Amino acid sequence: MMMLSLDGRWSCIGNLLEEAFRAAKRRKGEDRMVGDERGDAASSARRQLTLALRPPQDLTAARFVPAVSNAAARTWLAQMNWPDRRLWLWGPEGSGKTHLLHVWAERMAAPVVDARHLDSETLLRDDPACAALAIDSLESCRDERALLHLLNRAREKRVRLLLAARVPPARLDVALPDLASRLRAIAAVAIARPDDRLRATLLLRLLAERQLVVPQPVVDWLWQHLPRTGSAILQAVQRLDEAALTHGRPVTRAFAQLVLADLLAPDGSAYDDDDDFMIDEAATGPVV
Repeated sequence: MMMLSLDGRWSCIGNLLEEAFRAAKRRKGEDRMVGDERGDAASSARRQLTLALRPPQDLTAARFVPAVSNAAARTWLAQMNWPDRRLWLWGPEGSGKTHLLHVWAERMAAPVVDARHLDSETLLRDDPACAALAIDSLESCRDERALLHLLNRAREKRVRLLLAARVPPARLDVALPDLASRLRAIAAVAIARPDDRLRATLLLRLLAERQLVVPQPVVDWLWQHLPRTGSAILQAVQRLDEAALTHGRPVTRAFAQLVLADLLAPDGSAYDDDDDFMIDEAATGPVV
């Protein structure tokens, strides 16, 4: 499969945006951007989108951990017969939706755009349109009209769309009625919070990757007191690693309490009293 370069990825999105916004401005008689102003806008947009399209190095298929919580999403992403060629992934922060979105985008050679960077004044040069597109963080989109035009243009060009947000389409706060109706028509699949097996695998993997030596009692204690989200585990391991290197100290329970004071759940409330799940290699199963 031919992989698009970074320039190719931002330019194919630019093509969709270019055509959509030009058409909208022609209808409204607002096509006033000419000469140097257009060049300045295109240059600024290219810099912004280039940053947005640069995929994080750790969001790869090899680093993704399959689990019950993301099984339904993986099933949908493995097939191609999405209604209207569109699918909406939603789930809480740290559930893995952005990771899955990047895995799918890599497989489809599709650009990934942060919805916060969509701008209705973005005009980019013409290039061949892409066949697939991924848009992340829809709950943070600042320009609803830009998103509406992009959705319309993608439908006209039969571009496959994967969208991700923290909420389902029906719960997204949208002011434009046309945009709201189009979003509600998109098939949506939820990703649940990480289950115990996934969280255990993630915690052990992150500790091993950083070669961070943590005694088993401290690992169990972290398991009991960290919030039940993937993002909390990522943040905790990063903090412990940096603090241990900075201060030259081993990771003890007291040290972890100090470093993670604002992150830990009080009184072990993140841990179910009737849950006797312990973190060990046997419990996590194979790491895929």
